Amino acid sequence: MSLVEWLIVVLGIQVVHFLGTWKFYVAAGKKSWHAAVPIYNALVLLKIIKHPWWWTLLLFIPIVNLIMFPVLWVELLNRFGKTSIKDTLLVIASAGLYLFYINYTQQLKYLTDNELKKTNALVEWFGSLAFAIVAATIVHTYVMQPFVIPTSSLEKTLLVGDFLFVSKFHFGARTPMTPIAMPMMHDVFMGTKTKSYLPKPQIPSVRIPGFEAIEHNDIVVFNWPIDNFVDIGPPPSGEMYKPIDKKSNYVKRCVGLPGDSLEVRDGYVYINGIQNELPDRARLQFAHQIKSKSVLVSIDNQRRLLPEPNQIFAAKFDVSDMYATAFDKKTGIYTYTAHLTKEAYLGIKNYPGIISIEKKTAQKGVKDNSVFPNTAANDWNTDQFGPIYIPQAGKTVAITTESIAFYKRIIEVYEGSEIGIDNTITQNGTTVLLNGNPITEYTFVMDYYWMMGDNRNNSQDARSWGYVPMNHVIGKPVFVWMSFNNKAKGLLNKIRWDRFFTTVSGKGETTSYFIPFLIALAGWIGFRKFQKRRKKA
Repeated sequence: MSLVEWLIVVLGIQVVHFLGTWKFYVAAGKKSWHAAVPIYNALVLLKIIKHPWWWTLLLFIPIVNLIMFPVLWVELLNRFGKTSIKDTLLVIASAGLYLFYINYTQQLKYLTDNELKKTNALVEWFGSLAFAIVAATIVHTYVMQPFVIPTSSLEKTLLVGDFLFVSKFHFGARTPMTPIAMPMMHDVFMGTKTKSYLPKPQIPSVRIPGFEAIEHNDIVVFNWPIDNFVDIGPPPSGEMYKPIDKKSNYVKRCVGLPGDSLEVRDGYVYINGIQNELPDRARLQFAHQIKSKSVLVSIDNQRRLLPEPNQIFAAKFDVSDMYATAFDKKTGIYTYTAHLTKEAYLGIKNYPGIISIEKKTAQKGVKDNSVFPNTAANDWNTDQFGPIYIPQAGKTVAITTESIAFYKRIIEVYEGSEIGIDNTITQNGTTVLLNGNPITEYTFVMDYYWMMGDNRNNSQDARSWGYVPMNHVIGKPVFVWMSFNNKAKGLLNKIRWDRFFTTVSGKGETTSYFIPFLIALAGWIGFRKFQKRRKKA
């Protein structure tokens, strides 16, 4: 939605508000035109219903305003004696249109504080619930958002089943782009496939200044740029991309920043020709093939291999991503694939029954068709990739028939939507055309980032779908508040107590602050009880 279109919508809302409420204003001793002036009409309305002026600010926060409008409707009716459950239900169910009926058919009498009737239980319940949702929505959107790790792409750094708090203020909170949506629901209603939002209208988004910029090796939560599609081409016929803020949430490590030249050699990342040094809490994993006469994965009563590792073996070497691929009955040799850290590799190497253990690395020149930018010109794979340039805002690159594959989606989808232009890239022989005009260079509007998983051979990341634009960045994981291992048997075994209340960043081994938290909580509860007893005395 363009700025002009958005202004038309806002103007339309003001007209509807004026037509539906001007008699309320007059009955309260105000002028009819007070209901017609944008912003001023909200300030006057809040005076009429005796609520603080700063509520006006809540009317301009997307999604929050959807909750505030019904609150104001109900409060306005209450000020004129319409306090029945019927009045409350009608104004909410009619999306405020019930105010038109009252405005033009009823005799309106403004009630002073002393004349106010007692509100019904529904109004009190609705008001309490609405403000609880407003507060939670503001925190969820602009301060901190809960998030759960669904996949093992950052395994050993962040585990499947970790429940995180993701900070919105580190990199700067992003205002919602989809204004008509259910609060605190991402893209569907819980437990269903029904959308929890209306894809249109879309409003321009701004980013509130953050406290820090994204740095090398930061773990970042972002909206997956290509949504539900594995390739980077157009979506299948009849399907549409979700709005940016409703795309699937992903979490990866940012290994490449705007302006970097990035290359992957044998699975290791090189930035501007220098190998990237990860923080000490980061634990890279690579795929290994293990041949063994020992049983390293669980076996059921029929001696069938099960997909999860043997619990004793898994605990000894901290292996969580392993499966059997073959068993030779003649030799009694099992073949396994496992994704291992360096420490696990060194330990398993000398484990009884191990015949061999080898890192599975794709060789240079062996083409993987699923690797970005998905063209025949590059013989790259996930272990041998690049070098590539990561676009930076304000920087200009040469555009050729060879380079356009890297930037086509950026120019058409990300940059076009950011500035409100429908860009189209085409080719005419050796000439690249932007919206029908030949181009030989392009200057980027946004910064872009390169996100990868620490579990290098078991992560769908930027090597598959390319760059992440800044307007897709959600926030920075800062805290693991709870963690469950769903593969473990028994409730108590599922709970990873040592990961409760641990920080995501930092040096050295993670430390749980769960016990100190419980002690502090008990102390606070005890203090509050002591205060109450003292007041009674």
